[in-house]
Amino acid sequence: MIQYSLKCADGHAFDSWFQSAAAFDKLAAGGMVSCAVCGGTKVTKAIMAPRVRPGRKAVSGVGEPEPQAVPAAAPAPAPAPAPAASGPGMLSRPSGEVEKALAELRKKVEENSDYVGDSFVREARAMHLGEAPERAIHGEARLEDARELIEEGVPVMPLPFRPGRKSN
Repeated sequence: MIQYSLKCADGHAFDSWFQSAAAFDKLAAGGMVSCAVCGGTKVTKAIMAPRVRPGRKAVSGVGEPEPQAVPAAAPAPAPAPAPAASGPGMLSRPSGEVEKALAELRKKVEENSDYVGDSFVREARAMHLGEAPERAIHGEARLEDARELIEEGVPVMPLPFRPGRKSN
């Protein structure tokens, strides 16, 4: 997996993970990578600093790395303040544009659809086949089950957040 800093034609910056560099190139060329803020599909990689792990020191005879000296007067880092909870399922208040957009999307999804939990695949398929009345639903599905639904022509999409676990 590789994480890229991305930007859209409108200048929105966001990060996303891809299976490989080639996977990003293929998805971007096919218009399958979209901005997390505005949905635009003209997305490019932004300049980013590489994450490089520090090298390991020479290994001692038994396979243990040599201990590194720690200055005696090194001040301990101040603990970060605990985030303020702002509602069920929220760890903290959204701070950036993307987080605010995701929080708003989650709110709209939860207000305008029924949570069906692990029954999502069965419910979606039944609606597609006309065996159940159509309605907006959200829930959970294994990746292979979601792929099968897509292959069958069932219109589904992944959500960029974990659904709330409530019964409607």
